[in-house]
Amino acid sequence: MKLQLYKTFWGFHGPLSEAFNTVREAEFDGIEAPIPHDPAKRERFAIEVAESGLGLIAEICTAGSYVPERSATIADHLTDLEAKIINGKDLKPRFFNVMAGCDAWSLDQQIDFFSRAVDIADQHDVICSFETHRGRSFFNPWVTRDVVRKVPALKLTCDFSHWVVVSERLMDSEWDTIAELAPHGHHVHGRIGYPQGPQVPHPADPAYADCLASHQRCWEAVWDAQRAQGYQISTLTPECGPDGYTHQIPFTGEQVADIWQMNRWIGDTERVHFLHHDSAFLKRAESSIA
Repeated sequence: MKLQLYKTFWGFHGPLSEAFNTVREAEFDGIEAPIPHDPAKRERFAIEVAESGLGLIAEICTAGSYVPERSATIADHLTDLEAKIINGKDLKPRFFNVMAGCDAWSLDQQIDFFSRAVDIADQHDVICSFETHRGRSFFNPWVTRDVVRKVPALKLTCDFSHWVVVSERLMDSEWDTIAELAPHGHHVHGRIGYPQGPQVPHPADPAYADCLASHQRCWEAVWDAQRAQGYQISTLTPECGPDGYTHQIPFTGEQVADIWQMNRWIGDTERVHFLHHDSAFLKRAESSIA
């Protein structure tokens, strides 16, 4: 299995050509970005992505942006999901990363929504990977677990940093739940959360080494499950971002670290981590056969 790295478009406002140059310079494999709604912009976006030769993970938010519209119904979310799949599937993304649903729904509503969402993805012959995200249906590990038990076809984008801040603890403390959900892990968002926030000031800071190690153990569980299922490629998007995630110096608003440099550090670190873990996994497999 190989690891592919994608550059997030969250917080990026430059031209596509600049993003592609950055991706190539960092030796990443593609971009993770929303598909433009405007037809002319979408056509140009499609042409530039195709000409770049780089991979695309298409981002969808149902019924709102990162936080859902509180008044939106299940039907509203499903209609929006299908419309955005139709909008983007001609671009042939590797898959759709979907921030879906609402944290305030009951468990029965969550199960109803995701049962139908999976059917919509199947009808359009696309892969939808549903993100573990605050404000959305999969805002904590236990709701996610309970929905997945009822909708076992679900694929997850594992952003464990959200669960860390929601639960106010590192997620390897909930190992039974992580292990149960790992076989549903399709994609990883590589950001390091800590018990009081979704993003540490810098992932390389030794003060947060325990947080980094905890997230890495959880990512390893996903990778091991993917290998067992025959995945040839695992995808990871380093996702440090703006909007209050990157710490700022009081009064000046100056960011304490550069967002792209943090994401680049995560990408470089996880390349090495993945290779070491892959080697250890193969050795364990060989030993068990012997």
